[in-house]
Amino acid sequence: MPPATSSPTAQRHVGFSRRTQAPFQLNESSPQLHDDSPPAKKYRLMSDIMARAQYAVVERETYSDLLCEQCGSGELSDELLLCDKCDRGFHMKCVRPIVVRIPIGSWLCPKCQGGKRVRSFSQKRIIDFFGIRRSYFYADDKSSSQDAKKRRKRSRPLVLHKKKRRLLPFVPTKDPAQRLKQMGSLATALTALNIEFCDHLTYLPGMAPRSANRAELENGDMQILSKEDLETVEHCIAMSKRGEFPPFMVVYDSCQGYTVEADDLIKDMTIVAEYTGDVDYLHNRERDDCDSMMTLLLGRESCQSLVICADKRGNIARFISGINNHTQEGRKKRNCKCVRYNVGGECRVFLVATRDISKGERLYYDYNGYEYHYPTHHFV
Repeated sequence: MPPATSSPTAQRHVGFSRRTQAPFQLNESSPQLHDDSPPAKKYRLMSDIMARAQYAVVERETYSDLLCEQCGSGELSDELLLCDKCDRGFHMKCVRPIVVRIPIGSWLCPKCQGGKRVRSFSQKRIIDFFGIRRSYFYADDKSSSQDAKKRRKRSRPLVLHKKKRRLLPFVPTKDPAQRLKQMGSLATALTALNIEFCDHLTYLPGMAPRSANRAELENGDMQILSKEDLETVEHCIAMSKRGEFPPFMVVYDSCQGYTVEADDLIKDMTIVAEYTGDVDYLHNRERDDCDSMMTLLLGRESCQSLVICADKRGNIARFISGINNHTQEGRKKRNCKCVRYNVGGECRVFLVATRDISKGERLYYDYNGYEYHYPTHHFV
């Protein structure tokens, strides 16, 4: 958290120490030694006690000499974060992963955090977390073989009409145990950030109503989803409801935070995910420092523009990283794109693969599309 000025009321009671007498040593000839005497107390090591003890925040008298541990500069004091445990300072853009907004409550530097605690999810909890019916998840392979036939049948026109490229449905992992592992990684990341899983757009009171999401108000470039592509989208939604998600793993990186890796080959033009979350007006979020907003509608008037906010509800699209589009090396990492579609008169946002993505490769897309309005200098 940012440096705070000290005050008498800010002082906290750290604790007190009490002197204890050395335990009385009894020898064999001592009359006080009996067979039924209670065993001697065992004391834990001080190192074990300190490792588990809660830390206390002690305020300094002044923070004028506070420097960033990474760059060694004391400039931009409004961006300096103070670790509540070691009392060292870090710039928000110097710490890894980068902190995009001032944390609420206590904040620990990466060294004091000691690594992220991975929360394990049982098979039942994973299925309940995503709201999947057990009969769907443990269905036999007949449905998957039928889906494969539909995909082959749907993909045939691609050979005849190369100029008119169609969206492809994702191919879920066949092994149910591996699918559970993939879903567990997503559940762990969402739980760590206190985000509720949501695979569709949500409209809440106090934000933008669903009636405001009208594609006819769009003033920019929005594609119209064809009938064939709409069938592909509906097919992907049906698979997700059965617990058949795209083959992705959410992993934690000390530099980038939570990122997404392909757990199998992803073909070019495959639907990666729909960007979901709470829909709100752009003017309500102009001063919001949320790092997970996506443009949904660019209205002819500013009061009509809508954004998707994935800070409270969202899916795996929330963890796909952005690239540094100011460098050639960063642009080479881009393997998917963000596309806004008119779906039945409403605006929807989808992430689509722009080339074949190999297993183990991380997913990156450009937040700006083909423009450079959003600052991405600090991205990878």
